[in-house]
Amino acid sequence: MSWLGPALDEEQRDLAAMLDVFALDRDVVLSDDADIVSGLATELAGLGIWTIGTDERYGGGGADRVTTAVAMERLGRAWPALGWAATQAHAAVDVLGGDDRFSDLVAAVHTAAAAIAVVDTASRQVRLVGSGEALNGSVDRIDPAAEAPYLLLLRDDDTAVLVGPEAMTTRPLDRMGLDGALTRSVRFAETVSPDTVHRLNDVDVAAARTRLRRGAAAVAAGIAGAAADAAAAYAAGRHQFGGPLTALPTVRQSLLDQATRTAVALAAALAVDEDSVQTSAAMRHACDAAIEVAAAALQSHGGYGYLTEYPAERYLRDAVSLRAATDTQAAAALTARTLVGSGPPREGEAS
Repeated sequence: MSWLGPALDEEQRDLAAMLDVFALDRDVVLSDDADIVSGLATELAGLGIWTIGTDERYGGGGADRVTTAVAMERLGRAWPALGWAATQAHAAVDVLGGDDRFSDLVAAVHTAAAAIAVVDTASRQVRLVGSGEALNGSVDRIDPAAEAPYLLLLRDDDTAVLVGPEAMTTRPLDRMGLDGALTRSVRFAETVSPDTVHRLNDVDVAAARTRLRRGAAAVAAGIAGAAADAAAAYAAGRHQFGGPLTALPTVRQSLLDQATRTAVALAAALAVDEDSVQTSAAMRHACDAAIEVAAAALQSHGGYGYLTEYPAERYLRDAVSLRAATDTQAAAALTARTLVGSGPPREGEAS
C-alpha cells in the first residue's frame, strides 16, 4: 500500500508495514458481527496498537503524535470503524487515566475488553438535559465498535460524565457505511444507580477534543488513501482501446487528483498539534477529502465501482459515515465561536 504523507522514520515505516501485513493476513471486510469486531480489536490491543498513543503512566504505549496518526491512518485504510473506535479509546484513557476510580476500566480499555464511546455534548447528536445528579435525554448516535459500551460525555465546562452500560438503553441504527462500528442510539434510564453515572471535574475537554479530531483526520486520510490506491490498481489492470486505462490522459489526471487530495489531507492530519482551529480544519478537510477521493475512485471503476465485489463503493460509504459520526459541522461551529472569543454555547443554546 502507498504512503503519500511526509517522510517517516524507520520505526514508523515498520509500524505501517506491520499493520498492512496484519490487515492482508486477516482479509476481513467488516460487518456488524460483534465477535469478529471484538476479535480484531483484541488482536490489535495485543500488538499494542489499540491505545498506542496514550500515556505510559496510564498503561498506554506512549507513542508520539505522528506515530499514533500513522497507526490510525493504516486502520482507516482497512477498517475505519476500528480506527474511529481506537481513537475514542485514546480520548477515554486521556480523561480517565489519572482517576483511581477507573483504573480497572482503563486497563480493560487497553486490552479492548471494554469499549467507551466518547461524545462531545457540543455535537448535534446529543440531546442532553442535566439537572443536579439527574441525567436525562438521549444521544442520537454512537459508534463504539462494541455491543455494550460505556459512554463518556465531554461537556463545555471542563467536566465530563461517564455513563455505564446499565444506565443506558441502546438501539442499533442503520447507516450508510462504517461497517463494524455497531452504531447505536442511546437513551438514558429514568432511574439509575449512583455507581453507573460518574461526574468528573477539571477535565481537559480541549485536549480530548483535539485527540478525537486528530484521530478522525488520520482515519479519513486512510480511507482516501485506500480509495486512491484501488482506483490506480484498477486503471492499471483494466484494458480498453488496446491498452490500459492509465494510457488515457484523462484517467491519469483523475488518479493524480485523487492522490493529491489524499496527500494534502494526510499531511494536515500528521502536522496538526493542539490548536483548536488547526485540528478542526484538519478533521473537516480530511473527511471532505475522503468523500471526494472515494467518489472519484468509484467513477474510475466505471460501472464496476457500484458492485460490492469491488471496494470502491465501500470506501465512499465509509467516508460519508465517518463524517456523520464525527459531526464535523458541529465541531466547525464550536471552533468558530472559539475563534472570535465568544466561548462555547450554553446547553440548549444554538451553536
